[in-house]
Amino acid sequence: MRYPEAPRLDLVEHLHGHVVADPYRWLEDPADPRTASWTTAQDELTGEAMAALPLRDRFAARLAELVHAGAVGVPVWRAGRAFSTRRDPGQEHAVLRVREADGTERVLLDPMAVDPAGTTTLDAWSPSWEGDRLAYQLSTGGDEESRLYVLDVATGEQLDGPIDRCRYSPVAWLPGGEELFYVRRLAPELVPADEEQFHRRVWRHRVGTDADGDVLVHGEGSDPATYFGARTSRDGRWLVVSASVGTAPRDDVWLADLARDGALRELQVGVDAQTAAWVARDGRLWLMSDRGTPRWRLAVADPADPATWAPEAWRDVVPQSDDGVLTDVALVDGPDGGLQVLAVHSVDATDRLSVWAADGSGRQAEVTALRAGSVSGVSAPPEGGSTAWVGFTDHSTPPSVLRWDAAEPARLEIWEQAPVAGDVPEVRVVETHATSADGTPVHLFVVSRTGAPDRPRPTVLYGYGGFNVALTPGYSAQALAWVEAGGVWAVANLRGGSEHGEEWHRAGMRERKQNVFDDFAAAGEHLVAEGWTTHPQLAVMGGSNGGLLVGAALTQRPGLAAAVVCSAPLLDMVRYERFGLGRTWNDEYGTAEDPTELGWLLGYSPYHRVVDGTAYPAVLFTTFESDTRVDPLHARKLAAALQHATSSDAPVLLRRETSVGHGARAVSRTVGLAADQLAFLAAHTGLTG
Repeated sequence: MRYPEAPRLDLVEHLHGHVVADPYRWLEDPADPRTASWTTAQDELTGEAMAALPLRDRFAARLAELVHAGAVGVPVWRAGRAFSTRRDPGQEHAVLRVREADGTERVLLDPMAVDPAGTTTLDAWSPSWEGDRLAYQLSTGGDEESRLYVLDVATGEQLDGPIDRCRYSPVAWLPGGEELFYVRRLAPELVPADEEQFHRRVWRHRVGTDADGDVLVHGEGSDPATYFGARTSRDGRWLVVSASVGTAPRDDVWLADLARDGALRELQVGVDAQTAAWVARDGRLWLMSDRGTPRWRLAVADPADPATWAPEAWRDVVPQSDDGVLTDVALVDGPDGGLQVLAVHSVDATDRLSVWAADGSGRQAEVTALRAGSVSGVSAPPEGGSTAWVGFTDHSTPPSVLRWDAAEPARLEIWEQAPVAGDVPEVRVVETHATSADGTPVHLFVVSRTGAPDRPRPTVLYGYGGFNVALTPGYSAQALAWVEAGGVWAVANLRGGSEHGEEWHRAGMRERKQNVFDDFAAAGEHLVAEGWTTHPQLAVMGGSNGGLLVGAALTQRPGLAAAVVCSAPLLDMVRYERFGLGRTWNDEYGTAEDPTELGWLLGYSPYHRVVDGTAYPAVLFTTFESDTRVDPLHARKLAAALQHATSSDAPVLLRRETSVGHGARAVSRTVGLAADQLAFLAAHTGLTG
């Protein structure tokens, strides 16, 4: 294959005693004429290659059915009204609905009505305590900039907005719906150049007034990369503010009594732990924390008595489990009137539900009706009631909602089920464990079609391994289309995720990041050893931090897999902090500004691990030009490096899209991307369908 010409610069830097070459530095600048010309040539090359893939149209047709399966979200209850999202087959985006107390439903917000081109996404939403007002956030073209609006729920009238610079902003309402707390970045002219994405503050805002007159609540003098959270109690007395620098697995927490002086007082500051705090309807301060308990616990304290805020004074309601990670809770009224906790625990990446007494007397019941899968959330009306709603999905079930009642604690019933366009293939799920280089067991889900032909078969191994993200069972049109065509889809629960709590996360970050790559390689070897596949039939796939994962896999173990899909990846780990949101991730990876940490990064940075004359596998990079999290420059640079270095005939291709970003997208855009990815993997692993 003749690749577009990419001049190699004789650029070498000496950083903290390390000699670091960067021959494709010019590809960092999309405005450079050389970059523009090279990118256009890559588009033409990739377009021709994609058009020639034999299963591309077949995958696109099947994915159009499977992706268009509907999805329903867990309802948020406010004063008898239920707010939730729903996407039906054929819809490009989910709509936000409200269900009235009499059961009637209506759409409050449809992104396609706002923007028929489909480039506008609903980023977040929050109803007022009375359910009569709704704050919501929109962004366009994948930029995730989140403009904040407020509407009247009864009339649909827009009451406020847009307020810009609200990316990643929580909203905490005060009773009455006239005021709210939110997070907004400082204006660009008030911050240093190239820091416009940072410098957040917590503000108090009165609906309908100019946001430039909002009251500053917290954040002055904080680290520029700080993210903030805000929560209020239903009675409006208590405000909780939290702060974390970037994605660090620790936060500071303050509590304010708004009925008195409103001053924020330290609940947890300068502690290497995470704590979520809120004041519930029983008047107690609830604390869900990994402080001294890496698999998390739920405890209570007295918000009015700071002496009870110290961890040794907390009273456990749901203590740390021996084998499960506490991930979510909902407060409900028990059949006898006493308060109960519906708790979600994850065990080997599969969720369990149980019921606990809120007085700390222990577990009361198991919800045995929950089948193996994932709970996406639990919710209950903040004013009380015996019912909770549970979001559920598994490998072949689109997101749906189940109803649970304290009167029959072992049972669950379907409350709302996502519609499916066409038949979903029946699948068989096998759970198995690989053994990593240091002897650590690594859990895998292996999905194949029921009654599929004998092994070995073309197999996709998917992973992530970072930022405390757990890969639990979930409906994936891409996985189902691959399995239906006769392949195997495997998901590895690597260190760096949250599958086994904070210790598991920290075993895969910073100087221990290599553990993640070792786990992934072990998972691939295990699939081969167990006869599921062979190395020429194995493909690996990942995106974002998972793109770094497969980038490390292909440069460290080029013979592990025959094909790689590397999507929206981080790949130049020496310069990643200079672009997008990179500086917010240096607690996860380390910083190149520190001599020791630069050594960690250079040890695995895929861009710096390319070796001339190596037979690299087939690689498809997929990038999104409006990605404001991970800059597409990473994929451009490694694509050029691999195209220059590889000695094999396997292609190295760069597929890019415009007007989409790192996160949510229209369904039709998802189909096109997924079809190209699967067809590419099929062509290079021997999957014929």
